[in-house]
Amino acid sequence: MYPGTFDYHRPQTLKEAVELLESSRGNARILAGGMSLIPMLKSRIVSIPALVDIGKIDELKKVETGKDHLIIGSMVTDHDIEESRTVGEMFPLITEVSRWIGDPQVRNRGTMGGSLCHADPSGDWGACFLALRGKALVTGPKGTRKIDSDSFFSGPFSTSMNESEILTGIEFNQIDGMNGHAYEKIERKAGDFATVGVAVQISIDEKGKCTYAGIGLTSVSSSPIRAAEAEKEILGKPVTMKSIESSARIASEHCDPSDDPLRGSAEFKRYLVGICTKRALIRAVKEAGGVI
Repeated sequence: MYPGTFDYHRPQTLKEAVELLESSRGNARILAGGMSLIPMLKSRIVSIPALVDIGKIDELKKVETGKDHLIIGSMVTDHDIEESRTVGEMFPLITEVSRWIGDPQVRNRGTMGGSLCHADPSGDWGACFLALRGKALVTGPKGTRKIDSDSFFSGPFSTSMNESEILTGIEFNQIDGMNGHAYEKIERKAGDFATVGVAVQISIDEKGKCTYAGIGLTSVSSSPIRAAEAEKEILGKPVTMKSIESSARIASEHCDPSDDPLRGSAEFKRYLVGICTKRALIRAVKEAGGVI
């Protein structure tokens, strides 16, 4: 099928893009990589009066580092994230997740920023964003603001961004201590959306006590979610196999999956959340130098 008619705009600056969104009064959508939006337009799942293509705004295509943080521009492709030495050294969880996304064709066009704004409940980047407590940098007519990862997703395919705002970057703050990470994903076939995905970031101190715990889940709720109660089970004390198993159980109990004729029942997905969380925690703790 072919999409319906729409107006197409290709601004050269961020200011111009914001002005176009503001003047559209909610009738325009941002086009980033287009890996999700274009298929939806072609199949006419959605009909959009106007597209604002931000592909020519070079300031959104940078990976920037500060003293204790990393900012990934919203137009940096998944492939460039995967290949970035800077990203890999500072946040190897991001690199690991990037390798699970789609296939090379998708990663060459898709972006983390576009994926987060699309807010697919099964998106890989959502779990990573939550596990690392990222911040969305958004710019609109009233200026720039930051949205914490816990407040970013407002429901299926929706975010807390305003209609005239553009995601310009994703900020991740450095985590102190000895760090470990893991992303466990169950999928029907290579490159598929997750049946269940669990992203874990762990930090421990010299005494083996957990000083940071981040657990992000995807495909098991109406939007990607953070397993905050499961994090509490291991935070602030030495990590043991008993506490890992308890954390995994809590994660499976606090998610809200739905029955799916393609990927399994809600009960099956809850079971997988427990399995994947346990595997991810064990891998992350061992990488951080912990003894289980």
